[in-house]
Formats: sequence, structure tokens, C-alpha cells
Amino acid sequence: MDDAPSPLVLDYWCELQCPDCHRAQGDLDALRERYGERLEIRLRHFPLEKHKHAYAAAQAAEEAYAQGKGDAYAAAVLRRNEELAARGEELLLEVAREMGLDEGEFEGALIDGRHLLIVDADQAEGKAIGVRGTPTYVIGGQRLDGGKSQEGLRARIEEIADGLLGEGRS
Repeated sequence: MDDAPSPLVLDYWCELQCPDCHRAQGDLDALRERYGERLEIRLRHFPLEKHKHAYAAAQAAEEAYAQGKGDAYAAAVLRRNEELAARGEELLLEVAREMGLDEGEFEGALIDGRHLLIVDADQAEGKAIGVRGTPTYVIGGQRLDGGKSQEGLRARIEEIADGLLGEGRS
């Protein structure tokens, strides 16, 4: 029997063509470093209509998760989000290839839409809880919107996480 407590969950509503989501990666890396396994950061898809390749990128990320490298793939695509706007699926396949992922499976996933239900479910849940832009975070039942400004968001997430994990700031 595993007596380890379940990690606290931070849902991160993201769109891989979003420049603000790219900038948020530093905060997410800092949160991962600070909390380690006590905080599970889950990427949730929220493709925005204004970004032409957002749905394809979300599906590609899900294929990367299926191949065991979803977080790394999402971060790699976010680092190249401006390039994604110009190159679309070509870039998504290139990133997969560079990471040693099965490019044929990526091509198939982008054609047959095998991951579209996951993307649509994430987006529908996001809309239902009031997500309007990206990045948006949900932790401990609180929604924090970073679509307009990310200023102070990491500190607010840490404050909520510390309270939920029973850790006081010293």
C-alpha cells in the first residue's frame, strides 16, 4: 500500500502558439523545481481561434504524451511558437523528429484526429470554468488568469500551494 500523499494539482490551460504561454515556462520550471513531486502540473489544451495551428499543435502534444515525452515536446514547441505560426505542421513534425519520436505516428495523428477528443474535452472544460485566454491556471479550486498579465501569478500559485500543502513561508 502506498502511503505517499497525492500531489497537489496545478492545471495549466495553454495554447502552444501563444507567446504568453511561452513566457510562462520559466514560472512552471521554477514551480517544478520548488515543489518537485508534491505538485503535479498538468497541461490542459485551450486552442485559440486566432492561432491557425493551435489545434494541430495540441493534437501533436497529445501524441507526444502517448509516446512518453509530452511535457518536453510542448516546451520545445512553445520555444518556437513564432516559427509555428509560419511553418505549422511542418514544424510540429520537425520537433518530433528532433526529439526522436515516431514521426509517422505524428503524421497519422494529425490526419486521423485520434487525439482531438482530448483537446476538445480540455477546451470545453476550460470554457465551463471560465477560461477565456491563455495561460490560465487552476489550483485548489481557484482560477488565475494570465492572459492579460502574468505579473504576480507565480507568487500567488506558491501562496495557494503552500497553504494547501501546509507549508508556511519563512
